Amino acid sequence: MLQILADGLVIGSVVSLGAIGLSLTFSILRFSNFGHGELLAWGAYLAFTALAMFAAVAGIGTTPIAPFSFGWPLLAAMALAAVLVAAGALLLDALLFKRLRRQRSITLVIASFGAALALRNLLLYFYGGIPRYYSQELQIALPLVPRSVWGGMRITPDQLFVLGLTALTVIALHLFLQRSTLGRAMRATALNPQLARVAGIDPERVLRATWIIGAMLAAMAGVFAGLTVQLRPTLGLDLLLPLFAAVILGGIGSVWGAVLGGLIVGLAESAAVSVVGAEYRAAAAFAVLIAILLLRPNGLFGERS
Repeated sequence: MLQILADGLVIGSVVSLGAIGLSLTFSILRFSNFGHGELLAWGAYLAFTALAMFAAVAGIGTTPIAPFSFGWPLLAAMALAAVLVAAGALLLDALLFKRLRRQRSITLVIASFGAALALRNLLLYFYGGIPRYYSQELQIALPLVPRSVWGGMRITPDQLFVLGLTALTVIALHLFLQRSTLGRAMRATALNPQLARVAGIDPERVLRATWIIGAMLAAMAGVFAGLTVQLRPTLGLDLLLPLFAAVILGGIGSVWGAVLGGLIVGLAESAAVSVVGAEYRAAAAFAVLIAILLLRPNGLFGERS
Protein backbone atom coordinates (compact mmCIF):
# COMPACT_ATOMS: atom_id res chain seq x y z
CA MET A 1 0.00 0.00 0.00
CA LEU A 2 2.85 2.40 0.77
CA GLN A 3 4.43 1.74 -2.61
CA ILE A 4 1.10 2.33 -4.36
CA LEU A 5 0.85 5.61 -2.49
CA ALA A 6 4.36 6.68 -3.52
CA ASP A 7 3.87 5.81 -7.19
CA GLY A 8 0.43 7.41 -7.22
CA LEU A 9 1.74 10.68 -5.77
CA VAL A 10 4.46 10.88 -8.43
CA ILE A 11 2.00 10.22 -11.26
CA GLY A 12 -0.54 12.54 -9.68
CA SER A 13 1.93 15.42 -9.36
CA VAL A 14 2.59 15.34 -13.11
CA VAL A 15 -1.13 15.18 -13.90
CA SER A 16 -1.87 17.96 -11.40
CA LEU A 17 0.49 20.47 -13.00
CA GLY A 18 -0.94 19.82 -16.45
CA ALA A 19 -4.51 19.86 -15.14
CA ILE A 20 -4.09 23.30 -13.54
CA GLY A 21 -3.29 24.89 -16.89
CA LEU A 22 -6.15 23.04 -18.57
CA SER A 23 -8.56 24.14 -15.84
CA LEU A 24 -7.51 27.80 -16.19
CA THR A 25 -7.93 27.59 -19.97
CA PHE A 26 -11.38 26.08 -19.63
CA SER A 27 -12.63 28.58 -17.06
CA ILE A 28 -11.19 31.76 -18.63
CA LEU A 29 -10.99 31.01 -22.36
CA ARG A 30 -14.28 29.11 -22.24
CA PHE A 31 -13.36 26.06 -24.32
CA SER A 32 -11.79 22.62 -23.88
CA ASN A 33 -8.30 22.80 -25.32
CA PHE A 34 -7.48 19.34 -26.64
CA GLY A 35 -4.10 20.63 -27.76
CA HIS A 36 -3.00 21.16 -24.16
CA GLY A 37 -1.44 17.72 -23.93
CA GLU A 38 0.88 18.51 -26.83
CA LEU A 39 2.26 21.46 -24.85
CA LEU A 40 3.46 18.92 -22.28
CA ALA A 41 5.17 16.87 -24.98
CA TRP A 42 6.80 19.89 -26.61
CA GLY A 43 8.02 21.12 -23.23
CA ALA A 44 9.65 17.75 -22.55
CA TYR A 45 11.37 17.59 -25.94
CA LEU A 46 12.47 21.22 -25.98
CA ALA A 47 14.10 20.64 -22.59
CA PHE A 48 15.79 17.56 -24.08
CA THR A 49 17.18 19.67 -26.94
CA ALA A 50 18.32 22.45 -24.61
CA LEU A 51 19.99 19.88 -22.37
CA ALA A 52 21.86 18.43 -25.35
CA MET A 53 23.06 21.91 -26.32
CA PHE A 54 24.21 22.75 -22.79
CA ALA A 55 26.06 19.44 -22.48
CA ALA A 56 27.73 19.82 -25.89
CA VAL A 57 28.82 23.43 -25.40
CA ALA A 58 29.87 23.46 -21.77
CA GLY A 59 30.39 19.79 -21.00
CA ILE A 60 28.36 20.14 -17.80
CA GLY A 61 26.03 17.20 -18.25
CA THR A 62 28.34 14.92 -16.28
CA THR A 63 28.01 16.66 -12.91
CA PRO A 64 24.85 15.46 -11.19
CA ILE A 65 23.58 17.19 -8.09
CA ALA A 66 23.88 14.65 -5.31
CA PRO A 67 21.78 12.70 -4.65
CA PHE A 68 19.81 13.47 -7.85
CA SER A 69 20.63 12.03 -11.26
CA PHE A 70 20.64 15.43 -12.98
CA GLY A 71 22.70 18.59 -12.73
CA TRP A 72 21.88 22.25 -13.03
CA PRO A 73 21.68 21.99 -16.85
CA LEU A 74 18.35 20.15 -16.62
CA LEU A 75 16.86 22.85 -14.40
CA ALA A 76 18.05 25.52 -16.86
CA ALA A 77 16.70 23.47 -19.76
CA MET A 78 13.31 23.19 -18.05
CA ALA A 79 13.16 26.96 -17.52
CA LEU A 80 14.08 27.60 -21.16
CA ALA A 81 11.53 25.04 -22.37
CA ALA A 82 8.80 26.68 -20.27
CA VAL A 83 9.53 30.08 -21.85
CA LEU A 84 9.58 28.63 -25.37
CA VAL A 85 6.33 26.68 -24.88
CA ALA A 86 4.65 29.83 -23.48
CA ALA A 87 5.79 31.78 -26.55
CA GLY A 88 4.49 29.00 -28.78
CA ALA A 89 1.13 29.02 -27.01
CA LEU A 90 0.81 32.78 -27.53
CA LEU A 91 1.70 32.35 -31.20
CA LEU A 92 -0.86 29.56 -31.59
CA ASP A 93 -3.50 31.76 -29.98
CA ALA A 94 -2.67 34.69 -32.27
CA LEU A 95 -2.72 32.55 -35.42
CA LEU A 96 -5.70 30.33 -34.64
CA PHE A 97 -7.80 30.76 -31.52
CA LYS A 98 -7.99 34.56 -31.50
CA ARG A 99 -9.51 34.50 -34.98
CA LEU A 100 -12.19 32.04 -33.85
CA ARG A 101 -12.90 33.50 -30.41
CA ARG A 102 -16.24 35.00 -31.44
CA GLN A 103 -17.44 31.67 -32.79
CA ARG A 104 -19.19 29.03 -30.71
CA SER A 105 -17.08 27.03 -28.28
CA ILE A 106 -17.46 23.87 -30.38
CA THR A 107 -15.57 25.64 -33.17
CA LEU A 108 -12.66 26.30 -30.80
CA VAL A 109 -12.74 22.69 -29.60
CA ILE A 110 -12.50 21.36 -33.16
CA ALA A 111 -9.70 23.85 -33.88
CA SER A 112 -7.83 22.57 -30.83
CA PHE A 113 -8.13 19.02 -32.20
CA GLY A 114 -6.51 20.19 -35.42
CA ALA A 115 -3.80 22.05 -33.52
CA ALA A 116 -3.06 18.94 -31.45
CA LEU A 117 -2.65 16.79 -34.57
CA ALA A 118 -0.37 19.36 -36.17
CA LEU A 119 1.80 19.74 -33.07
CA ARG A 120 2.06 15.98 -32.58
CA ASN A 121 3.11 15.36 -36.18
CA LEU A 122 5.64 18.18 -36.04
CA LEU A 123 7.10 16.50 -32.99
CA LEU A 124 7.32 13.22 -34.88
CA TYR A 125 8.93 14.97 -37.85
CA PHE A 126 11.66 16.66 -35.81
CA TYR A 127 12.39 13.98 -33.20
CA GLY A 128 11.16 10.71 -34.70
CA GLY A 129 9.19 8.02 -32.92
CA ILE A 130 11.96 6.44 -30.85
CA PRO A 131 11.59 6.93 -27.08
CA ARG A 132 14.31 9.04 -25.49
CA TYR A 133 15.64 9.56 -21.99
CA TYR A 134 17.17 12.56 -20.32
CA SER A 135 19.92 10.26 -19.09
CA GLN A 136 21.16 10.06 -22.71
CA GLU A 137 22.30 13.67 -22.44
CA LEU A 138 23.02 13.75 -18.72
CA GLN A 139 25.54 10.89 -19.07
CA ILE A 140 24.79 9.77 -15.53
CA ALA A 141 27.85 8.34 -13.84
CA LEU A 142 26.11 7.13 -10.68
CA PRO A 143 23.08 4.80 -10.69
CA LEU A 144 19.93 6.25 -9.19
CA VAL A 145 18.96 3.84 -6.43
CA PRO A 146 15.50 4.04 -4.85
CA ARG A 147 15.56 4.84 -1.15
CA SER A 148 13.42 3.17 1.46
CA VAL A 149 11.38 5.61 3.49
CA TRP A 150 8.61 4.99 6.00
CA GLY A 151 9.44 1.30 6.19
CA GLY A 152 8.90 -0.30 2.80
CA MET A 153 8.02 2.60 0.50
CA ARG A 154 10.79 2.97 -2.10
CA ILE A 155 11.15 6.24 -4.00
CA THR A 156 14.00 7.79 -5.97
CA PRO A 157 15.48 11.21 -5.20
CA ASP A 158 14.31 12.43 -8.60
CA GLN A 159 10.74 11.50 -7.69
CA LEU A 160 11.07 13.37 -4.41
CA PHE A 161 12.30 16.38 -6.37
CA VAL A 162 9.24 16.20 -8.63
CA LEU A 163 6.91 16.06 -5.63
CA GLY A 164 8.64 18.92 -3.85
CA LEU A 165 8.82 21.26 -6.84
CA THR A 166 5.19 20.51 -7.73
CA ALA A 167 4.10 21.48 -4.22
CA LEU A 168 6.10 24.73 -4.34
CA THR A 169 4.72 25.59 -7.78
CA VAL A 170 1.12 25.04 -6.71
CA ILE A 171 1.56 27.16 -3.57
CA ALA A 172 3.20 29.95 -5.59
CA LEU A 173 0.36 29.88 -8.12
CA HIS A 174 -2.24 29.98 -5.35
CA LEU A 175 -0.58 33.04 -3.81
CA PHE A 176 -0.38 34.68 -7.24
CA LEU A 177 -4.09 34.17 -7.90
CA GLN A 178 -5.08 35.32 -4.42
CA ARG A 179 -2.71 38.23 -3.77
CA SER A 180 -1.65 39.79 -7.10
CA THR A 181 -3.70 42.23 -9.17
CA LEU A 182 -3.37 40.11 -12.30
CA GLY A 183 -4.35 36.97 -10.38
CA ARG A 184 -7.49 38.62 -9.05
CA ALA A 185 -8.28 39.84 -12.56
CA MET A 186 -8.00 36.28 -13.84
CA ARG A 187 -10.35 35.02 -11.13
CA ALA A 188 -12.84 37.80 -11.87
CA THR A 189 -12.76 37.02 -15.59
CA ALA A 190 -13.35 33.35 -14.88
CA LEU A 191 -16.41 34.17 -12.72
CA ASN A 192 -18.01 36.86 -14.92
CA PRO A 193 -16.22 38.08 -18.09
CA GLN A 194 -18.75 40.82 -18.87
CA LEU A 195 -18.70 42.29 -15.37
CA ALA A 196 -14.89 42.09 -15.30
CA ARG A 197 -14.72 44.06 -18.54
CA VAL A 198 -17.08 46.70 -17.15
CA ALA A 199 -14.86 46.98 -14.06
CA GLY A 200 -11.92 47.95 -16.28
CA ILE A 201 -10.09 44.63 -16.54
CA ASP A 202 -8.26 44.20 -19.85
CA PRO A 203 -9.51 40.86 -21.22
CA GLU A 204 -6.60 40.47 -23.65
CA ARG A 205 -4.08 40.84 -20.83
CA VAL A 206 -5.88 38.18 -18.84
CA LEU A 207 -6.02 35.85 -21.85
CA ARG A 208 -2.30 36.25 -22.49
CA ALA A 209 -1.52 35.54 -18.83
CA THR A 210 -3.71 32.43 -18.95
CA TRP A 211 -1.89 31.07 -21.99
CA ILE A 212 1.53 31.81 -20.48
CA ILE A 213 0.81 30.27 -17.07
CA GLY A 214 -0.95 27.22 -18.52
CA ALA A 215 1.80 26.59 -21.07
CA MET A 216 4.63 26.96 -18.54
CA LEU A 217 2.94 24.55 -16.13
CA ALA A 218 2.40 22.12 -19.00
CA ALA A 219 6.08 22.32 -19.95
CA MET A 220 7.10 21.59 -16.36
CA ALA A 221 4.73 18.62 -16.24
CA GLY A 222 6.21 17.30 -19.49
CA VAL A 223 9.76 17.53 -18.13
CA PHE A 224 8.70 15.78 -14.92
CA ALA A 225 7.05 13.01 -16.94
CA GLY A 226 10.19 12.60 -19.02
CA LEU A 227 12.40 12.62 -15.94
CA THR A 228 10.46 9.93 -14.11
CA VAL A 229 9.48 7.77 -17.11
CA GLN A 230 10.61 8.50 -20.68
CA LEU A 231 10.13 10.85 -23.62
CA ARG A 232 7.89 9.71 -26.45
CA PRO A 233 5.95 11.61 -29.15
CA THR A 234 2.62 10.36 -27.81
CA LEU A 235 3.35 11.69 -24.31
CA GLY A 236 0.76 14.46 -24.62
CA LEU A 237 -1.90 12.17 -26.05
CA ASP A 238 -1.33 9.59 -23.31
CA LEU A 239 -1.74 12.24 -20.60
CA LEU A 240 -4.64 14.13 -22.16
CA LEU A 241 -7.47 11.99 -20.81
CA PRO A 242 -6.04 11.86 -17.26
CA LEU A 243 -5.71 15.67 -17.42
CA PHE A 244 -9.38 16.09 -18.32
CA ALA A 245 -10.36 13.53 -15.70
CA ALA A 246 -8.47 15.50 -13.03
CA VAL A 247 -10.05 18.82 -14.10
CA ILE A 248 -13.59 17.42 -14.08
CA LEU A 249 -13.02 15.50 -10.87
CA GLY A 250 -11.68 18.50 -8.97
CA GLY A 251 -14.16 21.01 -10.36
CA ILE A 252 -13.57 23.22 -13.39
CA GLY A 253 -11.76 26.45 -12.56
CA SER A 254 -10.41 25.36 -9.18
CA VAL A 255 -6.62 25.19 -8.80
CA TRP A 256 -6.74 23.05 -5.68
CA GLY A 257 -9.47 20.96 -7.26
CA ALA A 258 -7.18 20.22 -10.22
CA VAL A 259 -4.39 19.29 -7.80
CA LEU A 260 -6.58 16.98 -5.76
CA GLY A 261 -8.15 15.52 -8.90
CA GLY A 262 -4.69 14.83 -10.34
CA LEU A 263 -3.58 13.08 -7.16
CA ILE A 264 -6.73 10.94 -7.11
CA VAL A 265 -6.20 9.99 -10.76
CA GLY A 266 -2.56 9.14 -10.04
CA LEU A 267 -3.44 6.99 -7.04
CA ALA A 268 -6.16 5.19 -9.01
CA GLU A 269 -3.75 4.43 -11.85
CA SER A 270 -1.06 3.26 -9.45
CA ALA A 271 -3.49 0.96 -7.67
CA ALA A 272 -4.72 -0.44 -10.98
CA VAL A 273 -1.16 -1.22 -12.12
CA SER A 274 -0.45 -3.08 -8.88
CA VAL A 275 -3.76 -4.94 -8.65
CA VAL A 276 -5.08 -5.68 -12.14
CA GLY A 277 -2.32 -4.66 -14.57
CA ALA A 278 -1.02 -1.62 -16.43
CA GLU A 279 -3.49 -2.01 -19.31
CA TYR A 280 -6.37 -1.08 -16.97
CA ARG A 281 -4.83 2.06 -15.45
CA ALA A 282 -6.94 4.49 -17.52
CA ALA A 283 -10.11 2.51 -16.89
CA ALA A 284 -9.52 2.60 -13.12
CA ALA A 285 -9.02 6.37 -13.15
CA PHE A 286 -12.27 6.94 -15.02
CA ALA A 287 -14.14 4.50 -12.80
CA VAL A 288 -13.15 6.64 -9.81
CA LEU A 289 -14.17 9.76 -11.76
CA ILE A 290 -17.64 8.34 -12.46
CA ALA A 291 -18.11 7.21 -8.86
CA ILE A 292 -17.27 10.64 -7.44
CA LEU A 293 -19.32 12.56 -10.01
CA LEU A 294 -22.36 10.47 -9.11
CA LEU A 295 -22.08 11.96 -5.61
CA ARG A 296 -20.85 15.45 -6.61
CA PRO A 297 -21.81 16.25 -10.22
CA ASN A 298 -19.91 19.58 -10.10
CA GLY A 299 -16.67 18.02 -8.91
CA LEU A 300 -15.03 18.09 -5.52
CA PHE A 301 -14.44 21.85 -5.50
CA GLY A 302 -16.89 22.87 -8.22
CA GLU A 303 -19.71 25.31 -7.59
CA ARG A 304 -23.15 25.55 -9.11
CA SER A 305 -23.40 28.27 -11.74
